[in-house]
Order: sequence, then structure tokens, then C-alpha cells
Amino acid sequence: MSRYDYLGFGLGLRPKHYDRILETLPTEIDWFEIISEDYMVDGGNQHHYLFKIREHYPIVMHGVSLSIGSCDPLDFQYLEKLKALADRLQPPWISDHFCWTGVNGNNLHDLMPLPYTEEALDHVVDRIKQVQDFLGRRILLENPSSYVTYTETSMSEPDFIRETAERADCLLLLDVNNVYVSSFNHNFDPIDYLNKIPVDRVQQFHMAGHLNLKTHIIDTHDHPIIQDVWDLFSVAAKRFGKVSAMIERDDNIPPLEELIDELNTMKKIAYEAWGENSNHLHAEEVAA
Repeated sequence: MSRYDYLGFGLGLRPKHYDRILETLPTEIDWFEIISEDYMVDGGNQHHYLFKIREHYPIVMHGVSLSIGSCDPLDFQYLEKLKALADRLQPPWISDHFCWTGVNGNNLHDLMPLPYTEEALDHVVDRIKQVQDFLGRRILLENPSSYVTYTETSMSEPDFIRETAERADCLLLLDVNNVYVSSFNHNFDPIDYLNKIPVDRVQQFHMAGHLNLKTHIIDTHDHPIIQDVWDLFSVAAKRFGKVSAMIERDDNIPPLEELIDELNTMKKIAYEAWGENSNHLHAEEVAA
């Protein structure tokens, strides 16, 4: 088992920034991540910009509708569209979530948590293997943010994720903000969580902001990243080493330059964790 190549530091690609990216081609950004479903259509303005930007930056695909944990059969029409986009875009990798998004053909348009049981583990492992065989590549799956738990749960989330990754031979997208959000909501130690995730399976980090409602936190991707999450990212960077990292922002989207400032904060923290100088250091220099 080997991980994909290291890309450096990236941002979520959002339509608001298309023109600015192509006008300035910022060197602070090493790569972009798209929401796969936004581009799983034929042609259109978004496709035009996607492939123009692809000429200058690697672009990875991140999905929200694989529904790997659903009891419905795998949606092979969806997978065909996903594979067709991947064949055109040639992303370094494809990711989705440890979740289910619907049942009986109904899409809830939300990432619902899994029960962490042996039965669910067997089910998810089998479906991941089918997806990877169909796509002809190893996929990444992301730890969710969660707000409820199941009474049937028999193992912890990181234990479930670790066992699934080993048995299905998939890779992991570790969302540091989601670890923080869920640790607050369910009162567990986020560093203990990180220590249970296998180092050699983590391919990518997500970072994002959230909404703190005091009694619980919601993963909204519409605020700047808070200091506690930066602190947890520093711990993750020390444990997992040089992992491609990016920032998600899906609402209240600021100008590109503000996100680049936040990206530079992430770089500084990562390089400090790795004991390296961040000045003018880009992904290709690190990889070399």
C-alpha cells in the first residue's frame, strides 16, 4: 500500500474565484479541490473554467453523494458519471465520506453518521471494494462531523475508520475541523482520536471554520478557522507528516486573497510542525 504523491497546500475551488484565479495564477496555492457533483454534467460554464484552471493546477475530486454506508444498492449511474469526470480531469485522487446520504432512493442532501458496528463495518468494506474496483483506483474517505450517536455502536469512530481502511485498502481524508467538532459534541479527546488513526493511510487534510452554538458545534464551512482547530492541526501535522492539506469555504466566501492569507497560516503551522522553513517553499520543493 502506498499513498498518492504529496501536493502541498490547496483551496476548495469555488465559482466566485474562477476569474481571479485565472487573472493572477497565485503561486501560494499548490492545488484545488472540487465538489465532484458540481461538475458531473455535460459542458457548461463551470466546465470551461474547471479545465482552464486545470491547465495550471492539480485538481482533486471530493464527493458528497457516494453514500458508502447506505443500505440501498450502490448507484452505478452515479459512479459512471464520477468515473467519466475523473477520466477527463485526471485528478490525483478522488474522495468522499464515511456516511450515508439517503435510503429507498431518497437523497437527504446531508452526510448522516454511521453506526459503528461489526455489521456496518462489513457492509462498508464490501462497498468500498466495489467502488474501487469500478473506478480502477484507491479512494479516500473522510471522517464526518456528527451530532448524534447510535445506541448500537460497539466501537469508537477512529477504530471503525482504522479497521475499514485496513480491510478495504482505502486511504483517508482526515478532516481536522470535523475531529474538533465531533469531540466537542460528543465529549471525547481529539488528540486521542488522532492517535488512533493509522499514519500511513492519511492522504489529505481538510481544514474549515464552524458555527459554535455553545451547546453544540455545526460544521458550516462559513467562518474562518479558529485557534483551537489550528492547534489541533499542528498536532496532526506532527503525527502524520507531509500530508496534502486544504481549506474548505462554502458560504460567506471571502475574496481569494483572504483565503490565501489563511492558507499561509496553515503553511506556517505545518512547516513549524515539520521543523522546516516555510519561506518560498512550495510543494515541488518539499516533494523533491
